[in-house]
Amino acid sequence: MNRTFESYKTVAFDIIREQLADLANSAEAREMARGLAPFMEEGELRRSMRDTTQARQMLELAGTPPMPAMEHTAGLVARSVRGELLTPEEMEEIGMFLAAVMRVRSYLDKGISYGIPLSYYGENLRLMPELKEEIEGAIRHGRVDDRASGTLRDIRRELLLLEEKIKDKAEALLKSQKKYMAEAFLVTRNGRLCLPVKKEYKSKIPGSAIDRSSSGSTVFIEPEAIARMQDEIEGLRIEEDCEERRILYTLMDKIAMEEEGFKENLALLAKLDFVFAKGKLSAQMDAREPAVNTEGIICLKEARHPLLPEDTNVPLDFKLGGDKRGMVITGPNTGGKTVAIKTVGLFVLMACSGLHLPCREADIAMRNLVLCDIGDGQDILDNLSTFSAHITNVLEILKRATRESLVILDELGSGTDPAEGMGIAIAILEQLRLRGCLYLVTTHYPEVKTYAGRHQELISARMAFDRENLRPLYRLEIGKTGDSCALYIAKRLGMPEDMIQTAASEAYGDRAVREQHCGRQPGGLERIPVPCIVPIRKKTVSANPEQAYGRGDSVEVLPKGEIGIVVKPADRTGNVLVQVKKEKRLVNQKRLKLKVKAGELYPEDYDFSIVFDSVENRKARHQMERKYMGDAEVRAEE
Repeated sequence: MNRTFESYKTVAFDIIREQLADLANSAEAREMARGLAPFMEEGELRRSMRDTTQARQMLELAGTPPMPAMEHTAGLVARSVRGELLTPEEMEEIGMFLAAVMRVRSYLDKGISYGIPLSYYGENLRLMPELKEEIEGAIRHGRVDDRASGTLRDIRRELLLLEEKIKDKAEALLKSQKKYMAEAFLVTRNGRLCLPVKKEYKSKIPGSAIDRSSSGSTVFIEPEAIARMQDEIEGLRIEEDCEERRILYTLMDKIAMEEEGFKENLALLAKLDFVFAKGKLSAQMDAREPAVNTEGIICLKEARHPLLPEDTNVPLDFKLGGDKRGMVITGPNTGGKTVAIKTVGLFVLMACSGLHLPCREADIAMRNLVLCDIGDGQDILDNLSTFSAHITNVLEILKRATRESLVILDELGSGTDPAEGMGIAIAILEQLRLRGCLYLVTTHYPEVKTYAGRHQELISARMAFDRENLRPLYRLEIGKTGDSCALYIAKRLGMPEDMIQTAASEAYGDRAVREQHCGRQPGGLERIPVPCIVPIRKKTVSANPEQAYGRGDSVEVLPKGEIGIVVKPADRTGNVLVQVKKEKRLVNQKRLKLKVKAGELYPEDYDFSIVFDSVENRKARHQMERKYMGDAEVRAEE
């Protein structure tokens, strides 16, 4: 697990990098922005910070730099080096890039007159004015211009004269042979100028049939008189194409010879694009250049989190370092503790990466790592509870933390039994203290506040809370300790008096502090109507399904509605034997509907064999009742 990049996301440094990328013009500069990270060498950091400051100055004095589009330039130069012929449009794009390089140079020259050292980067740009002028002189509006060479100019002049001559000749033929024409105008077919001749008169016009109309009634004929001239045009067009290719290859060779110059320009312009993006971000945030140090001191004055709305953004004053290596912040929930520690972490990452900070003043210690555990950290994929996630993160942080690190821990020791959580919190603080790193922790445990008071290198702080108006002030007060103000906040959020009194009693016993904490808020908790679950109503089923339908009951068989008589009650699976139109069927009792009970239809001792048995069975049974019948048998009807 890469804890460095986790911290970038935790304190929103990844969002700042994305904002920086959005302000860049080129893909190369956007890639630099997304890969921005804190510097480990002080000299590199100071140079980067100086570039940001000077870019901001240039933007304010000379406006936005005219950075060129560079997406295709490197690829076009590489193709030139390989000998792949560029199209006139691509060649023109190279010329536009060179013109943009000259505009950037002129922009930077203004900075030199203002005494801004960043402007001297312009002296490293390779202008290539001769190549630029040759491309602009040879290519115009996406095609090779007549001025590119005398030969090309002569060829195109001949083409123009010959085309006019052909047209004049064809129009003269069109008028003189008007009676043979299907239309009164010339047409072009397969690149040849033709006369639209009626099919029946095609022999009247000497020439070659080039095409026919869809109906076949018109033949498009190229007259012999102009065929030879059109052949000359084809030859001239081949010469024109050869001359254009010669010009393009000549320019392409010159581009290939300047390969190193193009590479240097592209690299320098991408760097300038990135530097000016940092300047734009500084202006957008109304930020200031922070001081940086290697003495382990972090000091912020009127720091504003860059992602919070301006109207709700309470400035933060903060100081840590020197004799005070750690800070324990207490105060109410929703009081701004998490925003405060995230602001500190984000500002350290931004400043150590060469970015300006939105504050009145700042002095930032260089840190090799910013390690954070903020939020509950639960992960259903890793099967981690809040407490497990916290401990896992903290142990990874302790493995990496050194004297040059900044560690930020939110809600230290939370997510488990309060007594054990308090002990774990103090154990973690002790490890951080021994490592000598700078660290910020937030907590609600009174024992942690007591621990902080026992060590000179720890300082306490709290988030201010307005008890009269029951609202947090989002202001960090260093050197003071506070409580969670949970009962105040619960009251402000609408918890009724009876619940507040119960909570105060459990927390503080029967002391009168409940009045001190709560005041009076009459009434109980208001109930809000909510929708109810409506279950499917279950049908009443007989305790003994076999007695639901009796022999002889008249029933309706669903869904067809056929009328039948129950032959045999339901078995264990709920199937009933029913006779319908002298046919016996097994039907599930859920498909039966009682029409008339057997007791209402038949006498108590009624012989149902009359209904259910066949005539043969009834005769056999009657004879067997009168005398012995040997091997005779009666088949039971079900």
